[in-house]
Amino acid sequence: MHIHENISLRPYNTFGIDAEARYFAGFADVDELEEALSFKPGTPHLILGGGSNILFTQDFDGLILKNEIKGIIELHEDSEYVYVKAGAGENWHRFVLNCIKRNWSGIENLSLIPGNVGASPMQNIGAYGVEMEDVFWDLEAYHIQEKKMFTFTKADCGFGYRESVFKRKYKDQFVILNVTFQLRKKPRFITSYGAIEQELERMGVKDLSIKAISDAVIRIRSSKLPDPAEIGNAGSFFKNPSVSAEQFKNLKAKFENIVGYPNADGSVKLATGWLIEQCGPENGTSWKGYRKGDVGCYTKQALVLVNYGNVSGKEIYELSEKILLSVKNRFGVLLEREVNVI
Repeated sequence: MHIHENISLRPYNTFGIDAEARYFAGFADVDELEEALSFKPGTPHLILGGGSNILFTQDFDGLILKNEIKGIIELHEDSEYVYVKAGAGENWHRFVLNCIKRNWSGIENLSLIPGNVGASPMQNIGAYGVEMEDVFWDLEAYHIQEKKMFTFTKADCGFGYRESVFKRKYKDQFVILNVTFQLRKKPRFITSYGAIEQELERMGVKDLSIKAISDAVIRIRSSKLPDPAEIGNAGSFFKNPSVSAEQFKNLKAKFENIVGYPNADGSVKLATGWLIEQCGPENGTSWKGYRKGDVGCYTKQALVLVNYGNVSGKEIYELSEKILLSVKNRFGVLLEREVNVI
């Protein structure tokens, strides 16, 4: 394993931010990880996956370790499920397509989500009626200080909306090495969320399949979200906030077109994209489609902050601050960033 010095991080984050790492290395197994962690004890370190949920606002004066653990293994199966282990460094979308090819069902609604497998439990990724926790079985992670491997079950992970223990309680303490998924041998189709049913109809699908659902999701996401290879972005920059039923009732009385979805606990999840669209840098304008220089909000989805060229992470962060303030001032709702800010 080779430790590189003074490396540009532009190729390693989907925002395309040209921050610099003092040291950089990749690891493909636990031995390489331990070797890298022993480099200059006391040096700050950061574990990097696909770089799709991170915003570098400054150079990183430490060691960045890129998780490159690969492999997809069918462990065993029973009458209903197949249990599949994937290395944390596997690309998420390629993993989804691999499962669809083998007719393993459960993650087709999560097609085209950027990033790697290792980030899926950390973020509890979700889309179109499915969350990662729905198909999660367990994971193996390496404790950096104790230098030991631990297995985490679903209960251990403390999953919530885009949350897990790895984002808060155990933040920066573990390195996720692999994830095992419990996938269905007989598909259970989920098409009632978003525009999936309408897209399937437009596609002329007669016989529903997990591939058809995946294709529909890919078409929908591609129509709304920019390709990071063309326009730097990290997908949805903010989470969808939840408010009490009473607060939603009050907001509805004032903003009759406000978009909300009931949660199981009685609260209501608001559509952040809609909230942001109703606000803007000036009266009568919207953040959606806003651009100043090379930083802005995507023209088709206000949730997505973009780098049109060569902006700094600090500029993107400053724009997010302005958006947060304008939404809070108008709706009394405080948004939370989904992207990890460094």
